[in-house]
This record gives sequence, structure tokens and C-alpha cells, in this order.
Amino acid sequence: MTSPLVTVICVCYNHARFVTDALDSVVNQTYPNVELIVIDDGSTDGSGKVIKKWMATHQDATLIMNGKNLGYCKTFNKAFQISKGTFYIDLSADDVLMPRRIEEGVNLLEKSGADFGVTFSDAQYMDEQGKPIRLHSEKYPHATIPSGDIYEEVVQRYFICSPTMMFRRSVLDSLQGYDELLAFEDFDFWIRASRNFKFIYSPEVLVKKRVVVTSMSAKQFERSDPQRWSTLEVCKKIKLLNRDEKEVFALRKRIRYELRVSLKSFDLKLAHSFWKLLRSI
Repeated sequence: MTSPLVTVICVCYNHARFVTDALDSVVNQTYPNVELIVIDDGSTDGSGKVIKKWMATHQDATLIMNGKNLGYCKTFNKAFQISKGTFYIDLSADDVLMPRRIEEGVNLLEKSGADFGVTFSDAQYMDEQGKPIRLHSEKYPHATIPSGDIYEEVVQRYFICSPTMMFRRSVLDSLQGYDELLAFEDFDFWIRASRNFKFIYSPEVLVKKRVVVTSMSAKQFERSDPQRWSTLEVCKKIKLLNRDEKEVFALRKRIRYELRVSLKSFDLKLAHSFWKLLRSI
């Protein structure tokens, strides 16, 4: 029986130091049927040359070179449009997949049934040199991580390590890809996907997440960062998606948290916008 095709989309933007490790981790998987699409989003640090050198000995992979920086969501969608997989992994070019990541993800999703659209796992955080820092589960213990219908939980608190996700094509098809008006994809994806699909958690460490000083995640709490405004837009979507008072309560909890963060960074305009949203519900 043929193994279902798994597409790994690796988005690279100024990750020349790390992208080879990311790509090697894809071709070193124990799983036999993988489509790799590498897309460079207008890097200015020589990433394109590094990728092309790697591609010379891995010609089964597909390379797309953006002429200019389009942003993560647009870039991922561009690759998704030409992909053929049944299951997907969104791999940032500074992260690394463990050898059995794809095999374990396929097994979990196939055993769980079609209503389970996304799987995620524990992760090993590492520094820029690849040295271990800590496990994701040290801060978010296994016993506290939900599976199944996680919509209410994901509205009110963070617990998913984004690079560990693997999902069905049907999920992204139903969402019509990532929202290209947003500065980042994960929170919006979790919300919209969990509204209609179940999630399943694996306690295994299946991904190594690199902590990079210049990464998007490292900048998300800076004043006027576009990601913070995108969070506001996702909260507005949640208001429309909510179905009962418990979910409304979860959104209030989320907005109060985001309001505090905005005030701590003296981002008063954003804080005011969160306050207005809170009052509206």
C-alpha cells in the first residue's frame, strides 16, 4: 500500500546559516514519500546561493525564488498552490525535524480519523549554535495539553509550539490558505482550524526549534510590531466564530492578556483598540 504524500514547505528568509540543517532534516526522514518545496522569500544574506548549492545534489526538491520579500503568509500560500500532498508541514528554515517526525505524524492522523485535522508535539528548543536549551514541555507539561476540540483552550492561552504542527490538506483547503493580510500565521491558523477540526497532541519531541535573536517570534512583544496588530485582527475573528458564553469568556481572558502586554510595551494605540474590543463583547 502506497504511503500518502507528505509535503514539506520550507520558507526561508535570511536564514543562510541554518537552512542546510533544515533541508537535511527533511531528506533524512524515515518516511518514504515526501515532497519538498523550498521557497526563498527575497533573502539578502546569501540564502539563495546556499539553497541552490544544496539543491544541486537534491534535485527531487522544488525551489521557488521570490524576486522580493512577500511576507511569510503570501510566500507559504504560493508554494501551497503548486503542492500535491495529503499531509503538510510548514517548516521554517531555522528549525529542524527529528528523523521520525513525518512517520509519527502520519500514523497519528491516520489512526485518529478524518475529523482530526492537525497534530502537534513536544519540541526541543536550541540556540543558534544548535545547543539544547529546554523542552517545550518543561513550561507546558504534557498533562496540561489538550487534544480533540481545543478551540476554547487555544482562544484563551498559548500551548502549541508552532513548528511541531502537521496537518491535512483538507484543513488548509477549508481555510483557503493562510490569511495574507496578517503578519504571522500560527494563531490565526489555530483558531480557524480548531473551529472545525480536532487536534491531537504527541508527547514525543519531534522537532527542534531554534531560538534566533532576529526571528519574528523574538520581536512579537516589541512596541508597534505588526504581529501584535495581527493578533488584534485574529481576536476580532474569534468574536465572530464564538458559539457560546464559555468561548466568549475565553476571548475576554485573551484580550485582557493582550491588553496588559500592550500597556507594558507602552503601545497605547493598540491597547486602546484591545480595550474597545473588550467592551464590545
